[in-house]
Amino acid sequence: MRVGLLGGTGIEGRGLALRFGAAEVQVTLGSRSPERSAEAARVCNEILGRAGVRGAVNGEMLAESDIVFLTVPFDKAAAAVQSCRADFRAGQVLVDVTVPMIFTGGRMDYLDQGGRSNAELLAAELPAGPDLVGAFKTIPAHVLIDTKQPLECDVFVCGDSRQAREKVMEAVRLIPSLRPVDAGPLASARILERMTVLAAQLNRRYRKNGARFRVVGI
Repeated sequence: MRVGLLGGTGIEGRGLALRFGAAEVQVTLGSRSPERSAEAARVCNEILGRAGVRGAVNGEMLAESDIVFLTVPFDKAAAAVQSCRADFRAGQVLVDVTVPMIFTGGRMDYLDQGGRSNAELLAAELPAGPDLVGAFKTIPAHVLIDTKQPLECDVFVCGDSRQAREKVMEAVRLIPSLRPVDAGPLASARILERMTVLAAQLNRRYRKNGARFRVVGI
């Protein structure tokens, strides 16, 4: 399995690179800037203690990755997908981890986008061929990047292609202490994105910073 990170130099991208790199998955960290991706990969490899992550420009990363995680801020996600339309391949899976959250009145809130999730909006930007899946939306980026902290939670995976969901769930299983949960069609992202806002609100109420979800009974 070859994992790529589209716009992967931020905290979310580096966190996923570290988690997959620790599982000995081939990881390519993509960016528009080769210098930024190379530096981010160097830092990841220093933490991992081995050369498990490499940096590349986004087009090169897309050419060699089976599963690609979109890890840019939500308000830049559509532009990132549009800029790479010609580089996506048939059979490739794009995993949207973004959540449209904004600060209003000193608190985190969900940015409603006409009733559709950010994942659904991004799916409409993709050319024919790759499948879009929503996942990792409910795990805080600062928890992902702290490799000394076990994740111990569920990853909700949603998408309209069952085959694509199963491919992403297979990737999730490679990361210790994570359990993939099949959340059904892409429309489920409407709920998952709001769950992330709930977790942020719980963090504030209980003065914590790592709230995430685990389903019991299944």
